Amino acid sequence: MRIDTGQPRPLRARLGEFVRRARQRGLALTPQRLAIVEALISREDHPRADQICAMVRKRHPYVSLATVHRTLETLCESGEARKVTPLYDSARYDANLKPHHHVVCVRCRKVRDVEIPALSSALIEQGSLGDFKVLGLNLEIRALCARCQKLKAAARDGQAAAV
Repeated sequence: MRIDTGQPRPLRARLGEFVRRARQRGLALTPQRLAIVEALISREDHPRADQICAMVRKRHPYVSLATVHRTLETLCESGEARKVTPLYDSARYDANLKPHHHVVCVRCRKVRDVEIPALSSALIEQGSLGDFKVLGLNLEIRALCARCQKLKAAARDGQAAAV
């Protein structure tokens, strides 16, 4: 298992790849759509639509949250992004198109990509689960991030000292 903490490919290269694929698929490449894509691929933290909208408004002040939502849904439908809904919270978006899963902190809701090749390939190779045909998988692992573990330990230590 590997948690992806490495640096992303350069933003310009990733944006160029998106433009090439979008043209092949016939997706419109408006300045607003490109700014939304750029905002999404520049982040590794699986941002919400409102966070992407705030970034885009720095260059396009009149872009609406509805436009951002529609664009993100279009990107998901076309396979250019993934929707991640950690712990049934508000939708978050992921520009990492490689097969991967997510580890989610149950306390602060931080989301990180995680690769578990052995599990993924085993399920895909199996082909079915009972009478269900396996089409793909997206595992969400609930955990406590390092920061929340420290906060929990500090709170526990503080309570023990107070007794």
